[in-house]
Amino acid sequence: MRYEILGPLRVVDGHNHSFISAQKVETLFAVLLICAEQIVSPAQLMKELWGDQLPKRATAGLHVYISQLRKFLHRPHRQHNPVVTQQTGYVLRMGTDTLDLHTFSDLAAQGRALAKERCYEPAADCFERALSLWHGPVLSNLGNGPILDGFTTWLTETRMECQEMLTDVHLHLGRHRELIGPLYSLTCEYPLRETLYRQLMLALYRSERKADALHVYQRARRTLNDELGLEPCRALRDLHQAILADDQRLSLLTASLAG
Repeated sequence: MRYEILGPLRVVDGHNHSFISAQKVETLFAVLLICAEQIVSPAQLMKELWGDQLPKRATAGLHVYISQLRKFLHRPHRQHNPVVTQQTGYVLRMGTDTLDLHTFSDLAAQGRALAKERCYEPAADCFERALSLWHGPVLSNLGNGPILDGFTTWLTETRMECQEMLTDVHLHLGRHRELIGPLYSLTCEYPLRETLYRQLMLALYRSERKADALHVYQRARRTLNDELGLEPCRALRDLHQAILADDQRLSLLTASLAG
């Protein structure tokens, strides 16, 4: 089986896609997937399910949800259920099953390594394949317990890092014109990410749109000042000065790859 968590939670078994309709059971499944191969205590699971407002029969309710999850994951051709009870809690055993998150992480790591070796075409392919695994909002409406909340925050950041590395690779490959539209959208969606402004400014300048590049810097400066009371970072300020001076090195400027 293949578990997919990079979007609505689902299980892929051959050509069949299965979804959980019960929110509490889905929340339980998500937590066990995030912590796959690790024991999760009943207290941790109940915190994810109900927060600080535990019902009177929370332990009994947890047992019911565990039973429902096991029923959902049961397959006649499999001898063992992946959800296993341990003395101190529950664990989801992966066995030969796969998780799309692991595939995403492996592809992003390969892309990063290839980019460092200046193998930009295969690096771009890895980043694009990694990002293509996303199929919608991750774990939306499943609560904000500490495990789920921490995971979604980390995963959002990881996805953005992959997107930024892909953009840097495209800049190395001279694809600046095709980046402008997507980067404008991304700077609106993530207005505090200075890397996106830097990439957009460079793409515009290389597309003979110097004035637009300078306008992007001013927008970034206003946004950062209004939201955080901060000036742009050194990299953004240096790029602004280089654009003002028509520094010839900008046409050959290598964007700093993350990590």
